[in-house]
Amino acid sequence: MSFSNHPQTPSDYAQTHPDAAVKRNNGLAIAALVLGIAAILLFWTVFGGIVLGLLAVIFGIIGARKARGGRAPYGKMSIIGTVLGALGLIASVVIIAIGASILNSDEFKNFDECVQHAKTQSERDACADKFNREVND
Repeated sequence: MSFSNHPQTPSDYAQTHPDAAVKRNNGLAIAALVLGIAAILLFWTVFGGIVLGLLAVIFGIIGARKARGGRAPYGKMSIIGTVLGALGLIASVVIIAIGASILNSDEFKNFDECVQHAKTQSERDACADKFNREVND
């Protein structure tokens, strides 16, 4: 009895084509999601918000393109990671912009100059009170 006369079954096909049975993976989607969550949690730091957020966006876009092309699963996970990374990135940039505007303000420069010339703790406290009044007015 020869195998050429034997009809092929689905299990025979999977055995003759090992790459058909290999489960595809999308590590970039998983990385994008993990980095996106980390970027959201650490947006108040430069490393957390900007670096992790940017990496999440890059990995998420690549993972989504692979999933859209049918070469990998988890397309939605890639998109969620991209969105979370972008939100962390945007929040971090806003925090940095606010911090830079405060440090470059005239009120802060006056406060810094006052503190540098203060010799006692009571003079430093007076500088802080003056700064609070200038900011609130």
